Amino acid sequence: MSKPTTLFDKVWDSHVVRHIDDGPDVFFIDRHFIHEVTSPVAFLGLEKRGIPVLYPQKTFATADHNTPTINQHLPVEDPLSANQLSALSQNAEKWGISIWALGHPKNGIVHVVGPENGITQPGMTIVCGDSHTSTHGAFGCIAFGIGTSEVEMVLSSQCIMQPKPKKMRIAINGKLGEGVLPKDVALYMISQISASGATGYFVEYAGEVFENMSMEGRMTVCNMSIEMGARGGMIAPDQTTYDYIKGRDKAPKDEDWNKKSSYWKTLKTDEGASFDYELVFDASDIEPQITYGTNPGLGTGITNNIPAAGEVKDGEVSYKKSLDYMHFAEGEQLLGKKVDYVFLGSCTNGRIEDFRAFAKIVKGRKKADNIIAWLVPGSHIVEKQIKEEGILDILTEAGFELRQPGCSACLAMNEDKIPAGKLAVSTSNRNFEGRQGPGSRTMLASPYVAAAVAVTGVVTDPREMLK
Repeated sequence: MSKPTTLFDKVWDSHVVRHIDDGPDVFFIDRHFIHEVTSPVAFLGLEKRGIPVLYPQKTFATADHNTPTINQHLPVEDPLSANQLSALSQNAEKWGISIWALGHPKNGIVHVVGPENGITQPGMTIVCGDSHTSTHGAFGCIAFGIGTSEVEMVLSSQCIMQPKPKKMRIAINGKLGEGVLPKDVALYMISQISASGATGYFVEYAGEVFENMSMEGRMTVCNMSIEMGARGGMIAPDQTTYDYIKGRDKAPKDEDWNKKSSYWKTLKTDEGASFDYELVFDASDIEPQITYGTNPGLGTGITNNIPAAGEVKDGEVSYKKSLDYMHFAEGEQLLGKKVDYVFLGSCTNGRIEDFRAFAKIVKGRKKADNIIAWLVPGSHIVEKQIKEEGILDILTEAGFELRQPGCSACLAMNEDKIPAGKLAVSTSNRNFEGRQGPGSRTMLASPYVAAAVAVTGVVTDPREMLK
């Protein structure tokens, strides 16, 4: 009888081309996503060495990080952004790589367009020069971010040198309370183990909470895996996964579907399989979350006060530095804090489900006068859904405007920058110093919390508005 095996081991071991004793594995990559920021230097490296792209059909390109979110029909003003976008298109054309450039009807954030077009499928290995590639783990994939030199390695050989991470399982059982979204689940886990608590591990999420989550919610959770220090995160595929994939543009069809879906059903952790580390949480302990510091682990339930230095895992000096940057103090109440900006979007929360949640709160209400809101869909397909479902009408009536798809204010690599000193409630994934603009201050939260802030102008518990 074979030894019980984890989902992670099943996918990893089936992709090892060569194992090097006391060294990394030579690891085959099924899907390689590229964008305009990390790929130009990689292509230059190939040209200098006279090496072609080995499997262009396994690489998919989209423009997202540098794209403006207004007036996308006009030339990009920033010269660096314009050059990077141009280089991506030229390299894709030269090597026969599929590209959804700025203006293409399928253009959008790389970790949104991959799943929504059926490119992401269970059991695959997926890499991209972007840390939040972990998003694709929601489909039972091993997906992780890589650096520019590794992008060049994958383009030239379709393989990567990679040490096998340790395995962690996080289970959450029970039922989530009213107003608690997948983003809250992710922020809660990170707050419990810290922003470095899963360093060296690949995390499998298990239990009733994840089994009952939508695919959009699972993508949000896996996206945030990197924020607890993990190499990536994954969730076993199930009927929810198959229903999401079936019928999408790049999904398997007919007999190919039957063959692949039969394999997908084997992708689960066997009973009795062992992990290097396991954690179990109770869903009833999770309330809407919000961060107050400068890493995603510095967060708490929205009704709590900011904890004292002795109550957090960060060192006292770095913790106080973090609060100083945020203009906050130990013991201070979070509810009622005045906010300047609200950002809904990114590869974490820029999907249709996120806009539905935001609209549920703002319907029949008005945007607060002190709030500047950037609502940015993750792709043109999401933008189309927002219009078709009447969500745009709700947003417009409440005084909001919808911007065009892109990474936007997640990382301030485009025009969407939070000004210095201003406080933003953001549905993105990072709240580092200056992440959303030099001197900007960021509180991470769910679409419900972001919507509640957008209509009140202050940090507000969304549960009060869902009654």
